[in-house]
Amino acid sequence: MAWLPQPVERLLDEALVGELTVIGPGGRPITHPLIPLYDGERILMHSSTLFSRKLEHIKRDPHVSVSLTDPVAMRGLTDRATIKGIARIIEDDPHSQWERLILDLWRKKEPVIDAFLKMRVALPLFFERAVIEITPQECLYWADGDTSRAPAVTSASRDGAA
Repeated sequence: MAWLPQPVERLLDEALVGELTVIGPGGRPITHPLIPLYDGERILMHSSTLFSRKLEHIKRDPHVSVSLTDPVAMRGLTDRATIKGIARIIEDDPHSQWERLILDLWRKKEPVIDAFLKMRVALPLFFERAVIEITPQECLYWADGDTSRAPAVTSASRDGAA
């Protein structure tokens, strides 16, 4: 059940880049720019499976956050949001499972992916992908990007969602 505020859902739908922060060794935060894909309930991101430290970090500690802060990456929207959640890695079949889970969402956001798919044979390791599925738990939202004010905070538990 979706509970994120509508303006945050819009940011997720528009954002070409979001900052995924994972917990690295010793509790150190590590941030990775990735494409956020939103299915109405979960945030989906993806990563090459080859030597991916971010996947290792998430497996060790699934607490993550996704920040949406760049107005260029959000096609001019000025609002800001940080979504805290629990991630799980889906990598049972890194060759084709990601296509079933995210390709339609990715194509809608970035149609250029079809050109890359045509080069799949030339870039085989790029297309061995894991999906990072994030279940939002808490959302901090700054209307108009005004971080001088406290954010509006909503959470799954407070709003009656799972």
